[in-house]
Amino acid sequence: MSVSANDLRKGMAIVHNTEVCVVLEVQHRTPGNLRAFVQAIIRSIRTGKSMDTRFSSTEKVETVPLQSTKMEFSYKTGDDFVFSNPDTFEEVTVTAELVGESKNFLVENGTVTITFVADKAVSVELPASVILTVKDAPEGIKGDSSNNVQKLVVLETGIQISTPLFIKTGERIKVDTRSGKYMERA
Repeated sequence: MSVSANDLRKGMAIVHNTEVCVVLEVQHRTPGNLRAFVQAIIRSIRTGKSMDTRFSSTEKVETVPLQSTKMEFSYKTGDDFVFSNPDTFEEVTVTAELVGESKNFLVENGTVTITFVADKAVSVELPASVILTVKDAPEGIKGDSSNNVQKLVVLETGIQISTPLFIKTGERIKVDTRSGKYMERA
């Protein structure tokens, strides 16, 4: 299936120079007296390398179908992460580079959405929020209760976030995965 370069969106898979690539970023540009063009950053699925590419706004681009599957995080092996499909129990190993900062919110049996192109994982998407256990929370200082005072706590995944003073070690809290901020007690 072909689409106009104007219709490219982040997350789409396309064929570029005979390679399947995932679109990471797209900008439509119209410089003063020149023709409009689409500037895109794409990553090759085969090599993992990113490239900056320019398409004419009327150019046709071949798209590749994507398949998204809900999977659960099972365990970490070396630098890689292993996810399993809760329905078929099929396991998929994903590189640390692909998981990226999402590793800070991955707990055993935590659900994620993995997108595949031609049976190869291309992205790992977390839910909007996750519930994590506080591993280490320093005591709040008595009398330190002026407006919205925060303290740094360490969560079970090793990430540090700011929380209100009343959060204690062992409590479960809800964390926004997009901003990494405390939301509420769970």
